[in-house]
Amino acid sequence: MVVSPWYPVPPAGYGGIEVVAFNLAGELQRRGHHVTVIGREGSTGPFEVAALAPAEWTGQLGTKDHINRETQFLHRAYEFIRGRAFDVVHDHTGFVGILLGALLGHPPAVATLHGDLPGSAYDFLAEVDEEVRLVGISRSQLAQCPTVEWGGMVYNGVDTSHYRPVAQPREKDDYLFQLARISPKKGQHISIELARRLGVRLVLAGKVDTATVEYFERQVKPHIGQVVEWHENVSGDVKARLLARARAMINPIQWEEPFGLAMVEAMVSGTPVLATNRGSAVELVEPGVTGWLADDVDGLVQAYGRLGEIDPHRCAARAAQRFGLEQMANGYLSVYETARLGQQFRKPA
Repeated sequence: MVVSPWYPVPPAGYGGIEVVAFNLAGELQRRGHHVTVIGREGSTGPFEVAALAPAEWTGQLGTKDHINRETQFLHRAYEFIRGRAFDVVHDHTGFVGILLGALLGHPPAVATLHGDLPGSAYDFLAEVDEEVRLVGISRSQLAQCPTVEWGGMVYNGVDTSHYRPVAQPREKDDYLFQLARISPKKGQHISIELARRLGVRLVLAGKVDTATVEYFERQVKPHIGQVVEWHENVSGDVKARLLARARAMINPIQWEEPFGLAMVEAMVSGTPVLATNRGSAVELVEPGVTGWLADDVDGLVQAYGRLGEIDPHRCAARAAQRFGLEQMANGYLSVYETARLGQQFRKPA
């Protein structure tokens, strides 16, 4: 399993893809499969680790050296794979990793697309979909690329034992929570407007990338200490408590988000999600069970008034059923087997 060179597995804070990879690798190892995770120094787990990227490279994320370090890491990773007898390689790194998997030949390659898919990517993916089993993380994402022969769709999963659901609505604290990097696409400005209209506190947790500093300075920072409480990074018990005790998770996305791991983390904590009616939120949030969907701020205000209709215990149980480790591992094992059979019976050109 190949992950990025930027964050360890599991990450100390930010790093949704690394969390997913850690959960999947651990569950597969628990079932008796031998798993090797190829990633950054500092990665640990109940599986073999090949740490091929030094920790100091993380400081070059998003800089002019970004692509050079990433391609250097991927060269090391695929040279390592060529020297071992793996049954399947599962890549989580993106387009360059997919290209290398397509050229690898053996073992068969599976690649999960975790991010946004620009229109220019469609033709490339359609050209390599016979060499690499491409896996989407939501039906919404798959629908963006109708010309691609997808190898499967598997929802991201979480380890529900890491979360502490609150049993009753009366045990909730009076704040809204948003767990996302600060970005116009994530819609923190909408969350702030919602909190101001409702007269409730808003807790934001998310890092500020170089590209979104201006957005943070203009749209978020002026409200900190008034309506907003901001944490740049949360993890462990602090994150679990914030998730569980929030009145609701706010996810006012302004793009076709392919998944939303934070939404799942909230739901398995017994915290309903209030999300805009876009991207994967449409299929992840079950209205009246795990949250509510709305088109705009007015709709989110109305949805907030219906939070009492959602039972936290039922919310957590339903989310665990849909997004637990078992369903994720089962889905990928099916894809792996199909990839192996596909290579075995593939006709020579």
